[in-house]
Formats: sequence, structure tokens, C-alpha cells
Amino acid sequence: MSAPTIAVVICAYTQLRWGDLQDSVESAKRQPAATEVVVVIDHEPELFLRAAARWPELRVVENAEDRGLSGARNTGVALTDADVVAFLDDDATADDDWLAHLVEALALPDVVGVGGRATPSWPTTTGAGPYPDELLWIVGCSYTGLPVEAGDVRNVIGSSMAFRRDVVLAAGGFRSGIGRVGNQPLGCEETELCIRISRMHPGARIRFEPRSNVSHRVSADRVSMRYVRRRSYYEGISKAVLSRRVGAKDSLSSESTYLARVLPKALFRELRDVRRGGAERAVAIVSCVLGTVLGYAVGRFLGAFVVTAPAPVPARAAAEQPVGAP
Repeated sequence: MSAPTIAVVICAYTQLRWGDLQDSVESAKRQPAATEVVVVIDHEPELFLRAAARWPELRVVENAEDRGLSGARNTGVALTDADVVAFLDDDATADDDWLAHLVEALALPDVVGVGGRATPSWPTTTGAGPYPDELLWIVGCSYTGLPVEAGDVRNVIGSSMAFRRDVVLAAGGFRSGIGRVGNQPLGCEETELCIRISRMHPGARIRFEPRSNVSHRVSADRVSMRYVRRRSYYEGISKAVLSRRVGAKDSLSSESTYLARVLPKALFRELRDVRRGGAERAVAIVSCVLGTVLGYAVGRFLGAFVVTAPAPVPARAAAEQPVGAP
């Protein structure tokens, strides 16, 4: 078989990350396996003009769907004809072999999606702040509780992932009404897609490949207890939305183990290490749990009064296409 064509899609929404966006795009351009790089600007006209002028050799387009990361990703998927679509966050810089490892994992039998590892790049002025390794998901990075070796998983982390394009199209793309919009720290859009794909294609596998790594920059405003509480609350909201769409069993299957086993162990460890910052990290763990539970309760309560509209299908969706290998 010939090598698959691969598009790397990078979505951006703010000029405040201009430096990060440049690093992200340049790291994508360095990937030997990349056929093309697509930059999607999420309803920010000035950023679109700036990016189009910076990379005239690339496809730089505006989000053709509703504002938000889901719509921006769908725009990138619809635009390309590549066999595989990889996604890289606008504040993540890929290692030179990042894409090669993702593509290698996609060549395994029945694997339709794969995610890599995201390593935090902390601000030099604050370091990791209140974050134990178990809470690194709050800043979009790989955390203790995830697999440490390559294997099948329920879902991938959105900052570094790749899917067979025909599978994403057949599933209807990323759903609007869930996930990040601007700087509102919602999430779970990639989790919902992975669950939906698995239901549509029994036997399909989602893979984790830790050799594929990105450096995910953490801005100084996210290294604070305030952000821990805010992000945790919105994660609870996101999980409530996810539960309404796919059911609590699938949406909370991994989280129940994390809550019952991983976090208590981390809390006891930090309480034994109070002299070296353990007290602050212990407070962060408790704040995370309380914030997430509160957000989930609020989301479930509000969801009882909300009728979820059907999700739009990407412009060039081809649900009738069979699932094929890249």
C-alpha cells in the first residue's frame, strides 16, 4: 500500500497566542510525514489576516461553522482530502517524530484514532505551581492515571491526536454544543467523538502512543488555584453534557477509577509532604474534586431544562463511505 496522505490541522482563536501559534505551525511543517498543514482561525478576522500573511504557502482558512473548537476542527476536516487528519493545539509544539509515531499506530489492525503524550512547559516564573502530576489534565497535558505504555484507550487528549478522516466524517465530525469556545475552559469534545466512533464501529480501536510527544505550553494565568477551581468546575459541566449525550456509563467509565483510586493516593502522598509544597497540592486536589462535582451537578440540573439540537454535519461529510485504512 502507498503511504497515507496526512493533513495536520491547527485551530487558533486569539492573537494572545501568536508566538505559540508560530511555534506550533513551524513544528507541524517539520513533520516528514505531513502532506499538508491547515490553519483554521476561529472567528477572529485580524488573526486570520495575520496568519494568512505569515504562511502564504499553507491553507489558512476561517472557521465555517459555529464559533468554537469543534466547528474549527470540522472546518479543517472538511477542507482536506487527506487519508488521515492529525490535530495539534495552537499552544503545543510537536517533537520532530510526533506525527510518524501517530501514523505508525494507525497502521495497526482496526485502529481508527490515536493520541500521543502532552508534556507541560511551565512558565519560568512559577514552575508547576499547585499541580501534582495527577491534575495535569487541567492544563491539557498527560497526567498520572493515564496508561504509561502504548495500548488501547477510551479516548485521546485533544492537544495531540490523529484519526482516519473517513471515520470522522462517517461519525458526523466533532459535535457543537460541547467543548471549548474561546477561553471558556470546557472540554470533552474529543471524548464524545471517540465514544461515538466506538459505538458506530464495534471492534474499532482508539490507541495511545506515548512515543508521540508534544510540548504543551502552560500560560502563567493557568498556574493558580483560581484556574484549578475554574477549570474543574467547567470540566464537571462538560461531563454532564457528555453524560446526556452518550450516557453516564461510557462518559464516566475512566473517571470513576481516577476518582476512587488515583486521587486519594495522590492526596495522602501530598499530605505526607507538606513541607515541600504538599499542602498546596493537596488543596488543589480537593478543590479539583469539589469543583468537578459541583459543575457536574449544575450541568445535570440545567440539562433537565435544555433540549439539545442535532449536531451539524461537516460540509463534505460522507457518512455513506465505508471505514477504510489510511
